[in-house]
Amino acid sequence: MWNCNKEKLNDLIYIEETFASAALEAGAEIRDVVFHPFEPQGISGAVIIAESHLTIHSFPEHGYASIDVYTCGDKIDPSEATNAIARALEAQTIHTVKIPRGTGEIVVKEVEKTGIEGD
Repeated sequence: MWNCNKEKLNDLIYIEETFASAALEAGAEIRDVVFHPFEPQGISGAVIIAESHLTIHSFPEHGYASIDVYTCGDKIDPSEATNAIARALEAQTIHTVKIPRGTGEIVVKEVEKTGIEGD
């Protein structure tokens, strides 16, 4: 995610709440929440869910966040969590790579802010 709100990318509590909320919004069952701030800036962390995980590595100095929404089964839609995070971080551009398990297919998509669902 590019051109995100730099202050939000460096706010530990905001990131924790955003990721936990996104997991719940997508219908996931949270098992653990672990985030760590770095000096002088940046946050890395994960929400561990029964269906796998949501992770972030934020780079506030670049307005960039690397997000991984990894799920198994068909109980939740990872795009719901991704869109919720993009909205919360005010991402202007997101690139997604979707790799369905067992199919050998890879789908790469770039979405400008106007195309982020729920925007």
